[in-house]
Amino acid sequence: MTTIADLPLIASGKVREMYGLSRPGDGQGQARLLMVASDRISTYDAVHPTPIPDKGRVLTGLSVFWFDKTRHIVANHLLSATDDVPEQARGRALVVRRLQMLPVECVVRGYITGSGWKDYQASGRVSGIELPSGLGESERLPEPIFTPSTKADEGHDEAIDFDRAAELVGDRALMKRVADVAVELYSFAADHARANGVILADTKFEFGLDEGGELVVGDEVLTPDSSRYWPADGYEVGRGQPSFDKQYVRDWASASGWDRKPPAPAIPEDVVDGTRARYIEAYERITGEPFQAWLDRVGAQAASR
Repeated sequence: MTTIADLPLIASGKVREMYGLSRPGDGQGQARLLMVASDRISTYDAVHPTPIPDKGRVLTGLSVFWFDKTRHIVANHLLSATDDVPEQARGRALVVRRLQMLPVECVVRGYITGSGWKDYQASGRVSGIELPSGLGESERLPEPIFTPSTKADEGHDEAIDFDRAAELVGDRALMKRVADVAVELYSFAADHARANGVILADTKFEFGLDEGGELVVGDEVLTPDSSRYWPADGYEVGRGQPSFDKQYVRDWASASGWDRKPPAPAIPEDVVDGTRARYIEAYERITGEPFQAWLDRVGAQAASR
């Protein structure tokens, strides 16, 4: 776990820690958090003891890139990637506004793959949405679909339909706005990614409300941990696609003989190197700049192996 001296730890997850940054006398609208992305990696809901160097910096740098690119669509919680960021966390931490988060994961799918492919094979539907018959694995959908899920404290999130999501949020009009914004974010990002030789198959957003009740996108956005990115070259319908995410580790883990129960095993060095290379390639393809440029901008030290 990342430890930041003198800051109160608010929450710790598989990949991130959240620290309080508010000063005495700050009002609700001034509440700030330090969101730190670690190099931890998990598969099958278990964190491996072996980190992936620079993974946290990739996730943070890509989130900053997308927050800037999409602010015309919806407000976001980013305040700074440098101001008030402790030196030890530079490049992997963001100062963000504290939000009242909505209790649903907002998934948008542009291609039929993963759990959506399994649901489609079983029922012809995904999250209650009927899809055309005869789709092949990894095929592009006629239009992006909004397929929300629950937020599980432990284990896997559960796919739900729009009506159930609206019930959980308690405001059907707000949920409709969330769905529309999520699809618009996905469509914008998918067009940008495709122009850079990358397919954005699906992605997950988290939204909240600020002190004025304004809808705000929070957490990370459009990173390889929250999205399924495929190289456009070599894309072929009818099979799974290689991806710029932890699928490389997941494939190794599934073939390792591990029973998928904690504790997770250590990851071999060649798999670590291959995974790190995929994360960095995702950053460089999507942003169009060397990964080192992000480190230079925030004054972060590159990870040493």
